[in-house]
Amino acid sequence: MASSITQRLNALKENGHLASIVGIKRGIERECLRVNEDGSLSQSPHPAALGSALTHPWITTDFSESLLEFITPAQADIDVTLQQLADIHRFTMRQLGSERIWPASMPCYIAEQDQIPLAYYGESNVGRMKTLYRQGLKNRYGSMMQAISGVHFNFSLPQSFWQAYQALEGDNTPSQDFISEQYLALIRNYKRYAWLIVYLFGASPALCKSFLEDRQSRYAFQPLGKGSLYLPYATSLRMSDLGYTNSAQSSLNITYNNLPEYISGLHAAVSQPSTEYQNIGVKVAGEYQQLNANVLQIENEFYSTIRPKRTTESGERPTCALAKRGVEYIEVRALDVNPFSAVGISAEQMHFLDVFLVYCLLEDSPALSAAEQTVTEQNLKKVVTDGRRINLELLQEGQPRLMQDWAEQLFADMMPIAAWLDEAYQTDRYQGALRHYYLSLLDPAQTFSGKVLNHLISQRKDNGRYMLELAEQYRQQLISEPYQQYSEAQFTAASSDSLQRQADIEAADDISFAEYIQQYFAEVPACEQDH
Repeated sequence: MASSITQRLNALKENGHLASIVGIKRGIERECLRVNEDGSLSQSPHPAALGSALTHPWITTDFSESLLEFITPAQADIDVTLQQLADIHRFTMRQLGSERIWPASMPCYIAEQDQIPLAYYGESNVGRMKTLYRQGLKNRYGSMMQAISGVHFNFSLPQSFWQAYQALEGDNTPSQDFISEQYLALIRNYKRYAWLIVYLFGASPALCKSFLEDRQSRYAFQPLGKGSLYLPYATSLRMSDLGYTNSAQSSLNITYNNLPEYISGLHAAVSQPSTEYQNIGVKVAGEYQQLNANVLQIENEFYSTIRPKRTTESGERPTCALAKRGVEYIEVRALDVNPFSAVGISAEQMHFLDVFLVYCLLEDSPALSAAEQTVTEQNLKKVVTDGRRINLELLQEGQPRLMQDWAEQLFADMMPIAAWLDEAYQTDRYQGALRHYYLSLLDPAQTFSGKVLNHLISQRKDNGRYMLELAEQYRQQLISEPYQQYSEAQFTAASSDSLQRQADIEAADDISFAEYIQQYFAEVPACEQDH
């Protein structure tokens, strides 16, 4: 095991800092499509009973009116977070009539992409900007890939831990600078090992062939049932390049070696004109087509498996918030929707992610060059399409290594961290999660993707048919259970309040949309002002 982790864990235990790790906060963002009883995409607008997608604290939309996004607040208890998420599902399902919530990452049957309605956020400047951003995504990449759903896991370590850790590291820099630096170190290691997350939790080895819209694919898909396609060893087609195909993005070389470097790379991409997107036009015949013609319209367009984050104020750009106030938490974005959970993620996954992310922090994390980062992305792509193939090799420090062998080592290195977390939290769930997912290393059929594919093939069933069955099962389960953290009255009040807040924002606008856009992009991150 890496001596750096041993030393750091021992120092934390011996210096009376065992409990400093207690208080990890997590939040979930779960995306899901609304579908009709027959499994087709809902064409109805965002239900009024769910309030305003612009201002509701827990229920919003992503790319489309049909693509819901559920958000839990940052919370230090995994069970409470999952109960909050279940309550949000429960309330929503009670408002949807005969509609269901799709329990998978790859979308339901969609005849063609114009059936996917853009999300609408009202007539305020901020609302119009959100819709226009999505119009730009449609014009750049097409709508079909925007119907893919995922789960984002927001993670932050408690102040007590940072104080103890900074003292043990003998670091005298300002506290927030140390925290930002350490989160970026975590991110670099996450990049190195993210393939393990996709191997274990990838759950989209198959898709509805309507997703390809008769486009040719370089993948050797095999047919299944009446209308499904699959790859025999795939883990997560959601994470494959069937999704974003922004060639301009792949050449951005945004790196994570320090915060100014990351901000500078991202800001450059938002500021750099793209010949390809200039051909679309920004305003054509009086109608906006995209926010701008740059490589990225805004920072959120940059697709990454993990992001450093800071809560933004109204109208504030993410890079400006990071430059002013540093990294507050990280957002893990490589998670498929778990089709074996009614809410898309499980407590065991969350316990495993805690261990994995703490490991990424405590393990030595040297700088990661753009070239080295490319290798990490190539490793990830191999596991995305071939993760369950026996004797799959990845590249580690320029040398081929069996994925199985590398994963065994990571599990061995994580066990003492799981034991530490169990001791600190007075539980056995961390080591239990590691033991549970270790079985997926011994037998690839135990992974989420293996279970999905085995069911489809053994039952000779379409992917869409299976997911519709699960959608109905979860609908009945959630509707029949009582609320655990929230109440019906709280949801009704939140919906009503959100509609009022949207109306207030619309009434307060006192500049034109064009001026609003100009002002939004006028602010430059502090570390970029001299460039």
